[in-house]
Amino acid sequence: MAQSNRSQGLRVLRLSLLAGALALGGSALRSESAGWTLSGDIVPAHDPVLIHAGDAYYSYSTGQNGRGPLVARMSRDLHHWTPLASPLPAIPAWARAAVSGARDMWAPDITRVGGRYRLYYSVSTFGKQRSAIGLATATTLDPADRAYGWRDEGLVIASHPGDDFNAIDPAFARDRAGGQWLAFGSFWGGIQLIRLDPRSGKPAPGAHPTMIARRAAGEADGGADAIEAPFIVDHGGWYYLIVSFDLCCRGSRSSYHLRVGRSRSIEGPYRDRSGRAMREGGGTVLLRADAEGRDRFRGPGHAGVLQDRDGRDYLIHHAYDAAANGASTLRIARLGWDAEQWPVVGAEAP
Repeated sequence: MAQSNRSQGLRVLRLSLLAGALALGGSALRSESAGWTLSGDIVPAHDPVLIHAGDAYYSYSTGQNGRGPLVARMSRDLHHWTPLASPLPAIPAWARAAVSGARDMWAPDITRVGGRYRLYYSVSTFGKQRSAIGLATATTLDPADRAYGWRDEGLVIASHPGDDFNAIDPAFARDRAGGQWLAFGSFWGGIQLIRLDPRSGKPAPGAHPTMIARRAAGEADGGADAIEAPFIVDHGGWYYLIVSFDLCCRGSRSSYHLRVGRSRSIEGPYRDRSGRAMREGGGTVLLRADAEGRDRFRGPGHAGVLQDRDGRDYLIHHAYDAAANGASTLRIARLGWDAEQWPVVGAEAP
């Protein structure tokens, strides 16, 4: 979740969300998502992630509009979504102390490790580098299960003014040898990767962040640092790094879009189709609204990928609905792979 450009943008966006929801009928919102329809609780959705657990799909996203510190929702079919209570009822006390003035939890990631689910989340304030990534765990995602309940595990990593990274936008990843990693980063210092201790889900002893992608000077909308929101996908012998370029949080005027590179090693170097290193500003466009403004959904970004049990891959992200005053809206599409094993956003319904 970008910081340096957001202070005014998200305030305006929150007002637009309410106006858009009223215009489209409140909770009965519908969204054409890459050729198939989403309905129900799909606004507000900012920085979403997706997981399949039991017979349901769960999505978690940045806290907005009185929904608690995080927004949670559930679906049985990936089409119709219903709201859930926030996994954590409030920002943990340690995070409030570490990041004074924080109001919501941002850009969560969800994964299952062993017998517990890990929910990584970030806490920050607009335009500041004083940020923290935390971790909560649970044995089930189903609120109706008697075993349901989240336990906050505290700090994972923090950043402070002057650091060469920004501790937000976490994304868990595994390598093929069983190693566990956390990708993160927004603006300051670009995208980072750090090795985790598998037992705790926190940085391994002696581990330090390594930069794996950043913007090139003079090529970004909004400054040279306009890159964030990493997600790593393991497919076909490659690791794919998906990131967001340029600016979100401007409603239909957002220039946010998705880019991708790949590497044989989870640690990189990641390169785009042309061979340009993502550490040097590279990245092949994966999803972007048309420049002429004809696409209804603008500024698609902050993506996650679900590699589902049936072998299908799904791309989840948010985009700004020009038909609803730029409301940030949940979007899901099939993710396919071309003949050269590069990801392609498809229109086939699940």
